[in-house]
Amino acid sequence: MVPGCHARAQLRVAPAPRGWTSYAARDGEGIVTDTPEQYLARILELARPVESETVPLCRALGRFLAEDVIAPWPVPNFDNSAMDGYAVRAGDAVAGARLRVIGDAPAGATCVPAVKPGTAVRIMTGAPVPPGADAVVKVEDTDQDPGPGALPATVKIVHRVASGQNIRSAGEDISAGARALGAGLRITPAVIASLASLGVADVAVRIRPRVGIMTTGTELVEVGASLGVGQIPDSNLHMTAALATAWGADVVGCMHVPDSPDIFRATCTDLAQQSDVLVTSGGVSAGAFDVVKESLDDMTFTKVAMQPGKPQGFGRFKDTVFLGFPGNPVSCYVSAQLFLRPLLRRMAGADTNHTVVQIPAGSNWRSPLERTQFVPAMIIDGAVIPTHVQAGGSHLVASLAATTALAVVPAGQDDVRAGDSLDVILID
Repeated sequence: MVPGCHARAQLRVAPAPRGWTSYAARDGEGIVTDTPEQYLARILELARPVESETVPLCRALGRFLAEDVIAPWPVPNFDNSAMDGYAVRAGDAVAGARLRVIGDAPAGATCVPAVKPGTAVRIMTGAPVPPGADAVVKVEDTDQDPGPGALPATVKIVHRVASGQNIRSAGEDISAGARALGAGLRITPAVIASLASLGVADVAVRIRPRVGIMTTGTELVEVGASLGVGQIPDSNLHMTAALATAWGADVVGCMHVPDSPDIFRATCTDLAQQSDVLVTSGGVSAGAFDVVKESLDDMTFTKVAMQPGKPQGFGRFKDTVFLGFPGNPVSCYVSAQLFLRPLLRRMAGADTNHTVVQIPAGSNWRSPLERTQFVPAMIIDGAVIPTHVQAGGSHLVASLAATTALAVVPAGQDDVRAGDSLDVILID
């Protein structure tokens, strides 16, 4: 998180903020049905939780916990030393005192000598605290040298310690029977460590939602193929598949179809049979050859008060959740961030909110008055800057590589000035 900024929930499923509703009714390009928040709420109503399965811990990375994890024991599960040094009775360990060393307590020891008045036990980090000791003097605060060496007969205390100092108490991290991890939590390497510390060798996780992806447009060609006049590489197919995979989905099919309603409908039917979510790009606007709108007249196609990504489509196609994104690459990217990511997380029982911080703008740009603008951006020296000088361009796919955030300009603001405070969605 950027220093001085704070996290806030974003795209809440709740009534639109004051001032947005009027802009959601109509803009300069025609009827607009929803704010982004309202549109997301309609999509999330279609989400059904996916089932769960149990997998070995080594295969759980990136999955979502299907149930709470209860601590079977306290962590740490015994009092242990936080330092290499000497276990002592704090009352004996005053500056200048010399104590008799009666034994060693190495890490992993199952039996250690008890500390009695006037004595000390040499102890290593992580070793159990001997009976009778209530503090550990680190070796640097004694007259002994750090590192390997023979057990000294005595140790001189240079700096005194207080009772409990340099001791990790049993249960100070978490107590036995407490909820250690909550259902819906995404399993990161840090979560793996927590699960391992609790002895969880096999973990219940949500099954990866199955996602089918289709791009439309006769002008698109396979990446790597020679380009003819009017042709462009199909970047949306690879981008959307990569996003879905990064968000924990299993991409079961990636297809490109030409602007043929018959071919599109047949391909859609085949892919939907093996998918929980079907995502298309292109063909949802107002063109004469918008094949998605022409082929799926039983879906809802609408205009959302956002830039980029105003034309959208959603619904259920043969019991599969359908999301129809615009074909311009930046529009497709922003749409996936705002709508596909929360949908996949809702299906996994996870929190759908993004991480949002407030950061000042680092440059000037324009925004459409009637729509919320989501600008691909990067954070430099504590300020947010669009990744391209044409901040609202939906075709600027090459500059997406520098994107680490989306700068949010609310409806009703048409002019961003350096120093303006903006909500910024951090890309995960």
